[in-house]
Amino acid sequence: MGIFFNVQQVLLTGLFTAILYLASKVIYNVYFHPLSRFPGPLEHKISRLPYVYRSIRGTLPFDMLEMHQQYGNIVRIAPDELAFSHPDAWQDIMGHHKGKTEFSKADWFYHAVEDQPSHVVNETREQHGRLRRQMAHGFSEKAMREQEPMIRGYADMLLDRLHEFCESGSPVILSDWYNYTTFDIIGDLAFGEPFGCLQGSNLDGWIKGIFDAGRLGIILQALSFYPLVKRTLLSMVPASMQEAHEKHKQLTEQKMMRRIEKEEGRPDLIEGLLRKREELNLSIEELVANAEILIIGGSETTASLLSGVTYLLLTNRTAYQKLKEEVRTVFQSQEEINLISVNMLPYMLACLDEAMRMYPPIANGLPRVCPEAGAEVLGEYIPANTFVSIHQWALYRREEYFKDPNTYHPERFLGDPSFADDRREVLQPFHTGPRNCLGRNLAYSEMRLILALIIFNFDMEIADEAIDWIKQRNFLMWEKGPLKVHLTRV
Repeated sequence: MGIFFNVQQVLLTGLFTAILYLASKVIYNVYFHPLSRFPGPLEHKISRLPYVYRSIRGTLPFDMLEMHQQYGNIVRIAPDELAFSHPDAWQDIMGHHKGKTEFSKADWFYHAVEDQPSHVVNETREQHGRLRRQMAHGFSEKAMREQEPMIRGYADMLLDRLHEFCESGSPVILSDWYNYTTFDIIGDLAFGEPFGCLQGSNLDGWIKGIFDAGRLGIILQALSFYPLVKRTLLSMVPASMQEAHEKHKQLTEQKMMRRIEKEEGRPDLIEGLLRKREELNLSIEELVANAEILIIGGSETTASLLSGVTYLLLTNRTAYQKLKEEVRTVFQSQEEINLISVNMLPYMLACLDEAMRMYPPIANGLPRVCPEAGAEVLGEYIPANTFVSIHQWALYRREEYFKDPNTYHPERFLGDPSFADDRREVLQPFHTGPRNCLGRNLAYSEMRLILALIIFNFDMEIADEAIDWIKQRNFLMWEKGPLKVHLTRV
């Protein structure tokens, strides 16, 4: 009886201690934490769990808009994280800060899986600079002119396949074909060989592995704040998944070895790293990591934007008719359409910019960490080690910065006086500062080329079953359904 009483007493003491600890943690987070002066939902001040829930549920971009509408430009979205929604926040967080330490990238987000090789996106500031200098040539205008025959080859293959499929009279799943094209292009630019998506009319198994890993990555990022749970989950990964991961790794290394064996001076995105591989002390694993991040960043995002702009055009017929008229007036044959001549299409650029505003390929915030000395953002002192983020979808849908923000108006980027008060500098889909996206020029050129060729060759009409296509959840990437479009040869 005495032993039972002692055990019961120990359990009650432990339970009381846990409750006391949690209660004190809640009180500290809400009232005494250095971020307690910033507004936000009570549950988000108490714990990161509500943020994790919204992220895993795929509603974070939309929830963030509601929070900013209720609480303003600065919202406390977790005990240790602030979200900013103002045009000046881009420069304050990501811009060049002469003589000051930059906001580093948050480990929990960019290194969700430990012991993985780093790459140009998540490297330290110094190594990022070295890698970026070597990779910059592959994204230069000169390199793009050299890459154009290859890019145009895949664009022409896309047109050939669409001509074949549109003969059936059934709608074409255009979102799939955009993915096939962008993955083949970036595969050739990063590994020296396509994935065969256009040829086989499907996504390569290697790519499917990337998509599968992406959804798991969201969960692992969220669990970075709960290391015990994360380790337990990883220990429970079935053998079949581990074998699939190992197979994916081997296939990727084989791709890289084949690229290394190709001729030197090949005008692609990885050539600069190969040329300075010894100087940069890059292992095969690190070369692979850099190639993989180029593929993820240069394929799915481009395909998503092409799908988004197609949907927005086909559900806004006035804009679609204007774009058709521009493309078919400027060009008399599709041979005239190339990476340089598409610069003569100002309305097309406006259509793409407005699509990036309404359907940004990266909708959520990519968190940074406030430096050790603290920093000032939007005139507020932010303590050291605070996570900070700018959530793009929410920022671009605010009425404070864009008139009629939930409607597609390409004219807002063409000087239309109706939108004179728009804060167009808010739109930073490729981010800003020393760690902005290297692939901006390539992405714009690729999107304009592909869209111009399709507009020139086909009349399009959205299928009834795709009329609500844009209503999607977001898990870093959009969970796109099939964008079905009826194509008619011009």
